[in-house]
Amino acid sequence: MTKQIQDAYIVSATRTPVGKAPRGMFKAVRPDDMLAHVLTAAMKQCAELDPTAVDDVIVGCAMPEAEQGMNVARIALLLAGLPDNVAGMTINRFCSSGLQAVALAADRIRLGEADIMIAAGTESMSMIPMMGNKVAMNPAIFLRDENVGIAYGMGMTAEKVAQQWKISREAQDEFAVTSHNRALKAAETNEFSQEISPYAVEEKRPDLTTHEIRSISTIRDADEGPRPGTNQDVLSKLRPVFASKGSVTAGNSSQMSDGAGAVIVVSESALKRFNLTPIGRFIGFSVAGVPPEIMGVGPIKAIPKVLKQVGLQQDDLEWIELNEAFAAQSLAVIGDLGLDRAKVNPLGGAIALGHPLGATGAIRVATLLHGLRRHKQKYGMVTMCIGTGMGAASVFEAL
Repeated sequence: MTKQIQDAYIVSATRTPVGKAPRGMFKAVRPDDMLAHVLTAAMKQCAELDPTAVDDVIVGCAMPEAEQGMNVARIALLLAGLPDNVAGMTINRFCSSGLQAVALAADRIRLGEADIMIAAGTESMSMIPMMGNKVAMNPAIFLRDENVGIAYGMGMTAEKVAQQWKISREAQDEFAVTSHNRALKAAETNEFSQEISPYAVEEKRPDLTTHEIRSISTIRDADEGPRPGTNQDVLSKLRPVFASKGSVTAGNSSQMSDGAGAVIVVSESALKRFNLTPIGRFIGFSVAGVPPEIMGVGPIKAIPKVLKQVGLQQDDLEWIELNEAFAAQSLAVIGDLGLDRAKVNPLGGAIALGHPLGATGAIRVATLLHGLRRHKQKYGMVTMCIGTGMGAASVFEAL
């Protein structure tokens, strides 16, 4: 029997502030605790929702081991106090893991297999290093064919994109300055206040007077990455970090970060049953592959693919959250597709705001939906490149 595709509605989208790794505000905060925090916050935004009615929790994580291993989705939902009957699974598509979680949750709704899903992402780059604690890649990657998967470090792929697309160091630094300026302005005007669920960081400190250990709680409600005073003169003094004569620096690359985000996706019947107010509608999602050595241009393939799938034109998009893995790849995507720079990352991107890998997709969905609604816009997109040579893109409608 053929099933009719249903609409998937988003009723809650929230995130932690994003901290710098490895020595930032969340350096001692576990990723499962960050995840539990946003799961709790998302549910509080839907007070009418019966938690026992949640069908599943899908969580993206790019390095699912150690503190964020052991099926972090199930662990965190229990830490968040969700009932035992709620299931959970952890998925990994590297940098698009959080966005993939939203897409998978929406698909369950659209196929009529579930009515209430939570999609989320979490990543602590302070606790779990890039590539994980034990790097054990297949030797064939290096000995047989250097073009297999992850043989190229991410920085070198950005250098190759800069060379192939003829993107200068000056253009990359200018893009990075814009990212910081937009993020700083957004923070000043409280653009992020609706999407951020403040996090209380607990610390233990010795009191040398009383010889006791004191507990200190600090409320964190702002992203740690944006840097006042960032300008091209400052960035021009930074040395390339991946190639001696290259153009990719720490200043025009995304920041290593810690954070989590969560999105609740429901069916129309769940909206009516629990009297929920939708903030957005999931429209479509696509992934596409590109050569691993230029992995950063993945969105060039994924964006047209999803637009064709959903029957929209590029000009229909009013807001595009393009993950700034590197300024070089961002500029390549923008230039190749002819994206409107004013519509891309109007509140700044990962160069300023940070990129907690598997959490980024869910975090940027929260930014997009709240931003579209605040500015009375309709269609938006979240898109990013993915390690080993892929791109992902998803379209949403604000309601």
